[in-house]
Amino acid sequence: MSTPEIARELYPEERRWEILRLVNEGGRASVADLSQRFGVSEVTIRADLQLLAEQNLLVRTHGGAIPPARGAYELSLAARRQQQVMEKSRIGAAGAAMIGDGDAVFLDSSSTALAIAQFLKSRSYLTVITNSLMIAQELLDAPGVTVVLVGGTLRRETASLVGGDGLEMLRKFNIQQGFFGAHGITQAEGLTDVSIEESELKRPLVGMCRRVIAILDATKWGRAGLVSFAALSQIHAIITDAHAPADLVEQARLAGIEVVLV
Repeated sequence: MSTPEIARELYPEERRWEILRLVNEGGRASVADLSQRFGVSEVTIRADLQLLAEQNLLVRTHGGAIPPARGAYELSLAARRQQQVMEKSRIGAAGAAMIGDGDAVFLDSSSTALAIAQFLKSRSYLTVITNSLMIAQELLDAPGVTVVLVGGTLRRETASLVGGDGLEMLRKFNIQQGFFGAHGITQAEGLTDVSIEESELKRPLVGMCRRVIAILDATKWGRAGLVSFAALSQIHAIITDAHAPADLVEQARLAGIEVVLV
């Protein structure tokens, strides 16, 4: 593993999420490499891998670990909320700054969209359309925000409603902006997800929004999930963090997409 040494000692939970990220991005990781990278014993790494395997977040192999579905797995919402926390908070603040009082906006069930919701509580006459139960809960104490839930079947992994029940009802709204997280973005596949159900909900909603904004941390660039739900030509803006790969950012800008780095 050619990655640099971790500059500071991590708490056990931080180390485990970093291990999970490395396994996901690299497709595999060995106990020996992880031990050297984090400066802890192989016994400690094996214990970390066993704990993550018990949570179905990775699969143990002889001498290491691999992702559960070899690149097409989905972390639970609770797990995703622990990843790139500072980056998502900055993206959330930038997304919220684009939303004005009186707007109607769509927020999907991504953890980055939840970060936007956390900055909207003081808004007035704002309508938030979402399929996320967590976003609805987050805005319970926001009296100036009307929350419209897209109906459907509960997905426990993401605490969201899928199936598209009530999509026709949404056509009466003038949805100014839609904010969409994704498993990844590439030039060929556009915005992708690992969930067919989430993608089938997002695809028509992309078409209902006057302005489509992708909200992606740097780890999502150049990565493709199982199903596409928006082509690059449908995306008006991308909010991402400053670590996004410069060449891919430039490709998006050349395609006419506004890219906001935070």
